[in-house]
Amino acid sequence: MRLSAATWTDADAVERRLLVVPLGSLEQHGPHLPMDTDLRIAVAVAERACAGRAGTALAPGVPIGASGEHADFPGTLSVGTDALAAYLLELGRHASRYWPALLLVNAHGGNGPAVQTAVRRLRYEGRDASAWHASIPGGDAHAGRTETSLMLAIAPNLVRPEAAVPGTTAPITDLMPRLRTDGVRAVSPTGVLGDPTGATAEEGEHLLSDLADRLSQHLDPA
Repeated sequence: MRLSAATWTDADAVERRLLVVPLGSLEQHGPHLPMDTDLRIAVAVAERACAGRAGTALAPGVPIGASGEHADFPGTLSVGTDALAAYLLELGRHASRYWPALLLVNAHGGNGPAVQTAVRRLRYEGRDASAWHASIPGGDAHAGRTETSLMLAIAPNLVRPEAAVPGTTAPITDLMPRLRTDGVRAVSPTGVLGDPTGATAEEGEHLLSDLADRLSQHLDPA
């Protein structure tokens, strides 16, 4: 059930087991991808994994997260880690009135500390809360081939292939110290961490299916 399209009587009439909340960001994704890329990925993965799953409700995605490292790029909006953690904590507390379990599906790495803090507190309070992070092993860090391929599969009309240019391709582990102190723009003037050239919708569909399968396995552990 999609809560955004449901009435309260719809929600009252069905079994309620799990509330799934996608988390994204509104931040620069290079000159070729929309700023809500992370949210679109989180929603697309959650939609596929939750389809036809009895007792599961999909909430509207949280569109603005913790994106301070991208603050030097116009258009980026961020509420920061503390505010996001407080928001998710209060959301989880209220959701527990109606759903016995909460799952946060996160597609923005910068949200990680806030998600961890909120889930830890909710569990301490006796609530069933967990998180799943949409990561691609071996994928590039930001606005590179991985996210560009995913967006070509999810919303190709929003991708600008002619503007896609390689960015900084150094390993994220090497870049992390400076990213934390100086932000993304200090290491990549375009905002791209990776190489989006060569991205395809076919590759994106494969990546999207893999993410949805892994989320489904998380929902149905062996």
